[in-house]
Parts: sequence; C-alpha cells; structure tokens
Amino acid sequence: MSSHPASVPLERISPVSAVRSQSARASLKGQQTKAVIVEAALGLATQIGLEGLSIGVLAEVTRMSKSGVFAHFGSREELQISVIREYFSRFEQEIFYPALHEPRGLPRVKALFGNWMKRVAVEIQSGCIFISGAVEFDDRPGPVRDALATSVQTWLNGLHRAVVLAKQCGHLRPDADEQQMAFEIHGLILALHYEARFLKNPGSIERANAGFQNILVRYGVDASTA
Repeated sequence: MSSHPASVPLERISPVSAVRSQSARASLKGQQTKAVIVEAALGLATQIGLEGLSIGVLAEVTRMSKSGVFAHFGSREELQISVIREYFSRFEQEIFYPALHEPRGLPRVKALFGNWMKRVAVEIQSGCIFISGAVEFDDRPGPVRDALATSVQTWLNGLHRAVVLAKQCGHLRPDADEQQMAFEIHGLILALHYEARFLKNPGSIERANAGFQNILVRYGVDASTA
C-alpha cells in the first residue's frame, strides 16, 4: 500500500473556502474597476471641474452602464469625494513625501516648493482640482466642500510645519513669522495659476521662483540662506 496520502477529490474542497475564494476575486475585480472609474473621473475633473462629474458622464467615458458606475459609489457626491481623495494622495506622493528625504530646515522647504512648482508646470495645462474646487464649493457647505477643505488644510499644515522646523534649525530669523512665510509661499502658487493658466502671461514661472527667493532672503538669517 502506498504511503503517500491520496489527493483530495475536488468534491471534498470546503464550500466555505470556495465561496471565500470567489468573494476575494470579486472584491479585487471591484477594486480594480473602481480605480479605473476614479482615474477617468480625475482626468475629467481637471478639465471640467468636480461639478461637471456625473454618473452618466463617467458611464459614457468608461463604457460602463450607469448602474455599474453607481454600484461603486452610490451617489455623485461620493464619486466627487473619491476623486478628491485620489488627487490628494497623488499630491502627497509627488510633493510632500519626496521632500521628507531632505534635511529639516530650509532644504526641506525648498524641496516642497520645488516639487510643487513641478506639479504646477503640468497643471497650468491640465488644471488644479484644489483651485477649481475652491471656486465651485467655497460657499456650498457639505461633504464635498469638507473633503476639499480638509485636503488643502492638511497640505498647508505640512508646509507650515516645515517652515517652523526651519526656524527651529536656525535657518530663519528669530523674529520670522512662520505662518506669514507659509502664507506667502502659498500665495505665490495661487498667483502663478492665475497668471499662467488664466491670463497666460509669459514668464510667470520665473517670477514665482524669483518671489520664492525673495521670501528666503527676507526671512532667512542672511542672504546666503537663499
């Protein structure tokens, strides 16, 4: 008699295991489909704004049924919020996290601004959801506005912390106003979007970079920190 254990017949496979396996595959497929929809929605939102998004439009773009798209979000509002979350995730990956590899202080502040400028150079053509969304939802309370405001405030808090650390490292004047400095850096980005994307004024990127250098000189311990 063979000492090797007999193979388990297929009919003896646990029904529970089979159901779990099928459920896991269905869940993975659902996540992949949702990611495709969010990707398409993100591309549309940069062009037509969050308000332009709808279940019907996404169904047409992704060649899915309206009920299929709806099943992944449940509402237009949830679709918009999902787009905001994805946009913020990419914003962090491109701007914030790479800067954390730089030493604390002005090197990190410079990296944040430099990464931000790289993204703006692209968004001058494609548009920024944070900026267009602020125009669309600034006076419209609700979950979408909350998601937008939370994302922007989280990013600005990170910028402010970087400036505070720069002061603690001795890279800024002892009397430097960290909140004011962060405000001015943010202001440069907003001005750049307006000048370059809306007015299409040439040289806007160069002026934004020059403005940042002026900020470093004014708040730095001396001009050499720039």
